[in-house]
Amino acid sequence: MNILTPNSPTADLQALDAAHHMHPFTQGAGLNEKGARIITRADGCWLNDSDGNRILDAMAGLWCVNVGYGRKELAEAAARQMQELPYYNTFFQTSHVPALNLAARLAQLAPGDLNHVFFANGGSDANDTNLRMVRTYWAEKGQPEKNVIISRWNAYHGSTIGGTSLGGMKGMHGQGDLPIPGIEFIEQPNWWAEGGDMTPEEFGLKRAQELEAKILEIGQDKVAAFIAEPIQGAGGVIVPPETYWPEIQRIVDKYGILLIADEVICGFGRTGEWFGSQKINIRPDIMTIAKGLSSGYMPIGGSIVSDEVAKVIGGTEFNHGYTYSGHPVACAVAMENLRILEDEKIVETVRDVTGPYLKEKFESLTAHPMVGEAKIVGMMGSIALTPNKETRAPFKADAGTIGFITRERCFANNLIMRHVGDRMIISPPLVISKEEIDTLIERAWLSLNEAHERILAEGLFE
Repeated sequence: MNILTPNSPTADLQALDAAHHMHPFTQGAGLNEKGARIITRADGCWLNDSDGNRILDAMAGLWCVNVGYGRKELAEAAARQMQELPYYNTFFQTSHVPALNLAARLAQLAPGDLNHVFFANGGSDANDTNLRMVRTYWAEKGQPEKNVIISRWNAYHGSTIGGTSLGGMKGMHGQGDLPIPGIEFIEQPNWWAEGGDMTPEEFGLKRAQELEAKILEIGQDKVAAFIAEPIQGAGGVIVPPETYWPEIQRIVDKYGILLIADEVICGFGRTGEWFGSQKINIRPDIMTIAKGLSSGYMPIGGSIVSDEVAKVIGGTEFNHGYTYSGHPVACAVAMENLRILEDEKIVETVRDVTGPYLKEKFESLTAHPMVGEAKIVGMMGSIALTPNKETRAPFKADAGTIGFITRERCFANNLIMRHVGDRMIISPPLVISKEEIDTLIERAWLSLNEAHERILAEGLFE
């Protein structure tokens, strides 16, 4: 077999990719005809592709490269651990130093009484763990019928069978006969698209109170937990009104159900706090973690669990786990990543310096004729595209058409900025500088202008 290198011709790399590589969340035939963009190296906030383009990654990979690309300390931590203990499992009454150190460090960082960690390989399977854990918890407490988990439409909790079922992406449910039984949904707190004539404050309360109505509809004795992202990520960076989360916390407290905060995106500094739960002041019983835990350098995830839940689960044999749960190399890299975040005061810098600067610049995009709303918390933000700012009207074109056109212009201008429907979203590395933020905004303006010109020319701005 002829092994290609990053210096091989792009056409050869694309041909080999098309011949053998199946991509996630992709229409394969269409991509193969077009040819994938081949990323060859990265440093800081920047990517290089096989055509020599230098690209500003305003998505931090998949929301995950919090400390930026090219951190030699993380490579060195992996190399040291591979030479000492490259692998061992944590089944059969065994443990190892990287796993126990990381669990202890996470217990220090996590709020409240979240003092215990069940490791996974990423966010999807960590949410599978949560699904089994909350049902086991209530069964061990003598309430096996208390097994329904309530989630939200347009939430994302992974793409495994369990994760997809917990999420509220209807397009994902359509493949694989999902969701599995015992999952119910309430509506999302998306005021821009769904708030009608209500104020954001009124809408936030109304959407939160749907949780109470759903609990009463199902029966308090059957509801095990409510799962939600502090700020919806893949659903379009939906920042809920300020009235939303206090009411959710009141309801879960009133009815005694578990609260699962999916912190896969929001965790490890993305919101300007270590965890999104701290930013919105909630008290979860379980937090799902992944992505920023290792800044994407190694696959690792987990569930940080309260004292109460851990005590109950610890009273039985929890028949669950993964071959790579607490993988020693992944744990060692995660520990070094947490050290970098702490020693370089990256979370504090996002909170006090670069986050406020990005907020000011990002919100200025609302001056563009196509942008109706700009919402941002820390280093995750979105803009809503609309033909009418006053009415918040959607485009008459199929949902996502305008977003896709805008995304393609971003890519052409060497800016990685995603679209979710007709929302454009960013989630840059937490180490992005003010100068790089200026570049991000300049390229966003350019891309919006080019998209606007095309949309007008094609008669789609209506």
